[in-house]
Amino acid sequence: MRLIFVGDVVGKSGREAVARDLPLIRERYRPDLVVVNGENAAHGFGITEEIFLGLLAAGADAVTLGNHAFDQREALIFIERHPTLLRPVNWPAGCPGRGAALVDTSSGRRVLVVSAMGRVMIEPVLDDPFPAVARQLDLCPLAHECDAILIDFHAEASSEKMAMGHFVDGRASLVVGTHTHTPTADHQILSGGTAYMTDVGMTGDYDSVIGMDKAEPLNRFLRKLPVERFRPAEGPATLCAVAVETDDRTGLALAVAPIRLGGRLAPAEVPFWPPMT
Repeated sequence: MRLIFVGDVVGKSGREAVARDLPLIRERYRPDLVVVNGENAAHGFGITEEIFLGLLAAGADAVTLGNHAFDQREALIFIERHPTLLRPVNWPAGCPGRGAALVDTSSGRRVLVVSAMGRVMIEPVLDDPFPAVARQLDLCPLAHECDAILIDFHAEASSEKMAMGHFVDGRASLVVGTHTHTPTADHQILSGGTAYMTDVGMTGDYDSVIGMDKAEPLNRFLRKLPVERFRPAEGPATLCAVAVETDDRTGLALAVAPIRLGGRLAPAEVPFWPPMT
């Protein structure tokens, strides 16, 4: 099975990159499932229903969130209408929405998508993500109740992300880190067969400070005084993603590679999937 995960979409520039490039990616590689992290899609903070539907129209099968999940207050309401819009599964009981979904692919296979959030150096502090993720894997074991499992672990600390990867190694197809908006070069298959990447990077303008226009972050670092709200940078965006090929029998990873298109970063294509067109 072919899985693609697209990193944090930041603002208008990121949304335009998804609308432009994701249909091309789907045509080129014919993935069975595409998941997009959309938690920064609405002017850098949260997501609206219109933006969520736009991501689906561009080719996403599911959208994950993170610490900015409910920055747009309307998300508290519309998230209940959309079973493939996922906030972190370890949000305390009573939070609207859901943190996991079993998604049917066009090929008739089923993928469990789980959104989870770390607790080290990140707000709000949610419930422990490790038992929360374990419960989802117990309820829907790989190669028995589903054909693949993709986990978006939204966390600040690379150590916490690595720990999650090893914690579920052999029980998930992919653990991919989000939140820090900087792609890492450690994509690999862990010893138990789970594909892992500490951070997939953002889909946004990299002539920025993690997607934000440079002026205000620099002001706060230099003068320790906020002058205005952060605004997403609006230059050409790089779409950052990760591709995984899974074993149809076990659901574990056979190959993993980054995808990068457009913007300032060096391009990267999937070496093990010859383009369909």
